[in-house]
Formats: sequence, C-alpha cells, structure tokens
Amino acid sequence: MKEKETGVREIAYPGQVLGDKKEFLPGVGTFEEDGKIISKFLGILTKSGNYISVVPLAGVYVPKPGEHVIGIITAVEKVGWVVDINSPWESFLSLSEAVDEFIDVKRVMLNRYYDEGDVIYAQIASAKRGDVQLSMRGPSCKKLKDGVLVKITPSKVPRLIGKEGSMINLIKEKTGTMIRVGQNGVVWISGEKVDKAIVAIKKIDEKSHIYGLTDEITKLLSD
Repeated sequence: MKEKETGVREIAYPGQVLGDKKEFLPGVGTFEEDGKIISKFLGILTKSGNYISVVPLAGVYVPKPGEHVIGIITAVEKVGWVVDINSPWESFLSLSEAVDEFIDVKRVMLNRYYDEGDVIYAQIASAKRGDVQLSMRGPSCKKLKDGVLVKITPSKVPRLIGKEGSMINLIKEKTGTMIRVGQNGVVWISGEKVDKAIVAIKKIDEKSHIYGLTDEITKLLSD
C-alpha cells in the first residue's frame, strides 16, 4: 500500500479491505477477518511499520485514563463538581482529586474553589461507560482563566499538535498566544492575535487530510 501523491491523504471507508494479514497487521480503526485487514471507519489511512490504521474523520470523544481534557464546570455538588468534557458522558471531579487541603463540606462552599462556568485543564483518572472521573493532581492541571474556547473534531487533535508539537508551536509563535489543547477536542486560547489563531485551528480541523498543510498554515499566519 502506498499513499497517493495527489496532495490529499488516502481516505478509507467502512468495510474497505486495506491489505492482507500476511503483509500487514491491524492497527487502530481496523479489524482482521478471513486474513484481510478491514477498515472500521470513514477516515484517513495511515501506515506505521507493519501496521495499517484508520483515523476517523469525525466522531465523539471517548475518554481514556491518563488523557488531558479541557472541561467546563456545570454543577457544584456536595463532594465535588460535574464537568462537561465534550463527551456523551458527563465527568465528575471529586473533592479528593481537586484540593489537597482538608475541607469541612458542612462549613465551606465548594464554589470557593471551582464554580459553574469555570474552565479547567484536567486529567482523566478513570473511565468506564457512563462513569468518568477527573483529577487535578497532574503538574499541568489548572483552572484556565479568561481565554476563548474552540472545539475541533477530537480525532484531529494529533494533527493540530503536530509532530513533537510543531504545528501548535507554529501557531503560538506567529500569533503571540497561549494555547492548551485537550484530547477531547476543546482548545483554550489566550493572548494577542486570538482571532488569527482560531482561523488557523479551524483550517487544520477542516483540512487535516491534505498534504502541505503546514506550508498553508505558515502562509496564512504570515499574511
């Protein structure tokens, strides 16, 4: 299998036979049946070593332990906070995973720490269907003040970040912004040329399957 050299990455569709098990191994977004590697999704066809994978062009965010997400506090409860993480399932940030000090919940209002509408950069502590627990104990976890939120397709996050952070660092440098990217497809932006950063991020979301995207974004940010 060779990628087409037409400026557009090869697209696979659900049920498409991508290769033979004798030659390739099934990667993410594929399965093996009768010795053939078959695509599960409509998505971008990729090859790494002997593995064939398909990255979905669209889809919901499915939380995985260890991933970092950007969430919005939607409710303050007795022992923690309900958080919207752009997923089919709400998540919960418990008091023990949010605050180090002892808190007497009978005397202290929890909205002193996090209130409805607050934006947080948190880590998925555990995730089962319908039960997602967050943690603020990671070194990079924090409340995100001010800034603007932008949503992209969760599966496009790796393209936005780029190899070793190359794409997101390009946007930061050219726009003078601070940017946090959640694996859930939520992006927080603050700084100088926020509008220009948003345009670049949206373009990456729309054209992640196009070759030469880095050059196009560089030109866009240089104009």
